[in-house]
This record gives sequence, structure tokens and C-alpha cells, in this order.
Amino acid sequence: MPTVTVATARIPYRVVGEGPETLVLVHGTGPGSGMWDHLLDGFTDRYTVLLPELSGSETAEDDGGELTVETLAAQVNAVIEDAGRGPADVVGFSLGAVVATAAAARRPEQVRRLVAAAGWINADDEYLRNMMTVWLAIADDTAAFGRYATLTAFSRGFLNGIGREAVEANAAFMRPTPGTLRHIGLNLNLDITESLPRVQAPTLVIGCTQDATVPVENARRLHAAIPGSEYAEFDTGHVVVFEQSEAFTATVRTFLAAA
Repeated sequence: MPTVTVATARIPYRVVGEGPETLVLVHGTGPGSGMWDHLLDGFTDRYTVLLPELSGSETAEDDGGELTVETLAAQVNAVIEDAGRGPADVVGFSLGAVVATAAAARRPEQVRRLVAAAGWINADDEYLRNMMTVWLAIADDTAAFGRYATLTAFSRGFLNGIGREAVEANAAFMRPTPGTLRHIGLNLNLDITESLPRVQAPTLVIGCTQDATVPVENARRLHAAIPGSEYAEFDTGHVVVFEQSEAFTATVRTFLAAA
């Protein structure tokens, strides 16, 4: 797996597919880029896909310090440069949406088109702030930590539809590792307001109507703050990439294919 050094961090990234165009998928809070694996077949016919493992993920190495959006954005930029594949289309989910947006603002020449799914601008939303605060507060109870993440990540209809065994598997997935806790701390403190006017890439913002992690009003605010951006909304919980994976992939592909 290729690795690029950015300041004190060593950032590995996967390269999947051999398509003529380049797509970067930026993961959200948690273990890393594995969250995208079930979608890869929907992109690799057209794209070479880059999957960075940002600081706080299970395989990245750094000094363990407090994370900033600028730090993670610089890591995305460095992966694109190291792979020699820019300009690239960049898709981010949740925290990854925020980071991808900051990366597009930081290095406009690297990002052809941008998709920001279930993202936000800052934690001025009192619901979001309290949700993340409670999640940090229960980090000493691994089972409660994972169950709370599942409860807020998915819509009630989706959880009932997949059944108890799958719900329990999801509850065991998100663990309070030091890296994940650093991600949540960043979620509470980030603010990309000043970066938004510098985004030059055509942008699609995606919101999730039933989002109980990052309420949909945050995605609507993000859309309003990025000049000329387009907006799509899915009737799902936060993790639209699982609840409506085929529709999500189709929407992203249609946007990225536009002239």
C-alpha cells in the first residue's frame, strides 16, 4: 500500500481499479476507508479510486495530537499529489465531507468536482454539539458507544428492515479507539466557514432527511454557503452510503459525469 508522509503523519492509501479518471473517497469518523468498500464496484469501471487512511484511522501513523481540518485536508491533497492522479473528483462522507471541502478550497487545481455528503460547517447546531459531546462522554463503555453510534447513524426504518443480527453487528463496529475519539473531538471544534468561498470546483452537497447524527439543516447550510453548488437530499439516516447505496452511487456518478 502506498504511503505518503505529511508533517508528522504517515498516511497510507489504497489504489483500486484502473479507470482513466481519478476518484478520491474520503472517509468519515471511525476506522477508515473500509466504509467505502461496498461501493467500489460501482465506480471502478470508470475510475482509479484512491482511498486515503487519514490521521485517526486504524492504519495511519502520527504523533497522536489534536486533529484539525487543515491537517486532514493537507493529507488528502498529499495523496492526490503522491499518486500523480490530479485533478481528481473527490467525494467525502460526514467528517470526510468537511475534509474534502477544505481540501478543495486549499488546492483548487487538484479537485475537478466535489461531492460532500452528510457534512456540516461547524458545531453551532446545538443538537450536533450535544450529540458529539454525549458520544465522547460514554467512551468508557464500549458497548454503549457502538450502540449509540448505530442508533444515530441509521434511520429507524432501516434498522428494523435489516433485522436484529445485522443491527448487533453494526453496534459492534464502531469502537472508542483513540483515533475515533480524536475524530469526534475534531467534529466538535471544526469550522470551515472561511474556506467555503475558496471552493472553485463544481460541488454537489447531499443531505439526509432523517439524519440523527448531523441534522439535515447542516447540509442545507453547507449548500447555501458554497457558491453555485447543487443539492440532493435522500430520505435516510446519516449513513446514506449504506441505506441507499445504489441510489447514492447513481447520483454521484451522474453529477461527476456532467460536463
